[in-house]
Amino acid sequence: MTKICSRLLLCTAFLGICLAYGNADPLNPALWSGLQYRMIGPERGGRVTTVTGVASEPYTFYMGSTGGGIWKTTDAGHTWNNISDAFLPVGSMGAIEVAPSDPKVIYAGTGSSKIRSNVSIGRGMFKSVDAGRTWKFIGLRDAGQIATIRVDPNDPNIVFVAVSGNPFVPNKERGVFRSNDGGQTWKQVLYLSDELGAADLELQPGHSNVVFACMWHGQRKPWTIISGSRDGGIYKSTDAGDHWTKLTSGLPSELFGRSNVALSPAQPNRVYALIEAKPGSGLYRSEDLGATWTLINGATNLTTRPFYYSTLAVDPNNADTVYVGDEGWFKSSDGGKTFHPERVPHGDNHDLWINPKNSKYMIQSNDGGANVSLDGGLSWSTQANQPTAEIYQVAVDNEYPYKVYGAQQDNTTVIVPSLPLGTGQD
Repeated sequence: MTKICSRLLLCTAFLGICLAYGNADPLNPALWSGLQYRMIGPERGGRVTTVTGVASEPYTFYMGSTGGGIWKTTDAGHTWNNISDAFLPVGSMGAIEVAPSDPKVIYAGTGSSKIRSNVSIGRGMFKSVDAGRTWKFIGLRDAGQIATIRVDPNDPNIVFVAVSGNPFVPNKERGVFRSNDGGQTWKQVLYLSDELGAADLELQPGHSNVVFACMWHGQRKPWTIISGSRDGGIYKSTDAGDHWTKLTSGLPSELFGRSNVALSPAQPNRVYALIEAKPGSGLYRSEDLGATWTLINGATNLTTRPFYYSTLAVDPNNADTVYVGDEGWFKSSDGGKTFHPERVPHGDNHDLWINPKNSKYMIQSNDGGANVSLDGGLSWSTQANQPTAEIYQVAVDNEYPYKVYGAQQDNTTVIVPSLPLGTGQD
């Protein structure tokens, strides 16, 4: 009884202190108006959700980081420049797409759909018409997380967006959206419920009216992740999204989780799908545009933590070359039957873009940043030139000048000086 009373007294005292501070006059902003922020590091990269490039400009690539906005390189990753800080209200990016017919037109969706417990909610879609120099908000503010953007190869104004939705609560602004006027207006063309969003979508090469969409029930709780439902699955439209059919022949029929699809112009009737399911997880393949499917590879290392990874890509010039990314990075040269691990600068892999004009030119992303290859993945550019680190916690020591310690997501802890080197401080 004595212990209970002591605890009640302690809680009452703590509550009184909190209320006292809550009722105190707010601090005058003028007290810190003379302070100016400056970047002290680190220069190394952090988690990057999405990457893309420009087919006609082989050294130009874009990356969307999970906490640092949009970055651009025009020298194949030797240098990177942030192009979003003055325009976007959040730093969490979910998808970036360059219009194939006009590389000056870029669409960007905020809110990473790789919903870890520390995910930040997005704030809609943005568009640039000058290759990233300026950006304009174009809607879907309450969409939450935007997973994929695809632009009609022949018309930069026709845009499809896969919206995963708010990761924490149900919301109606989720599913597949289409714009026919460059983002001025949007139509929700596929909606199943306020808990099922779209995790991915792809257009058939050469026939952009054929659309595949991966519907997913993914919800983030403070203590766990909910992934999958019987209503999830892969849907197909043959009229640019006006009508949809759920694909079932050969696909998992019970708990259907997150999935991704990929197609190659080299064999446009073949569709790959990386599926989380219970039972039936693995890589599936269809040779008839999704009418029938075959489980081609059920190896468990291809579907590790699908709510966070689920990365799938196919070579645009060779439909037998397939890439899968999760904790590792895997490549197949026989249409997905077998995979072997490939070396990349960092683990925890999230995205890949391959130049359709030259498959050796590619950009890949992971928890260490974005990296460019000009030799088909044999070598990669550095990640030590993109200050996008996700810092979980900051501390300082008692030295003079003091050092700053930052615990970075999946990249160990860094120590940086509080003053630039060579300032004459002893």
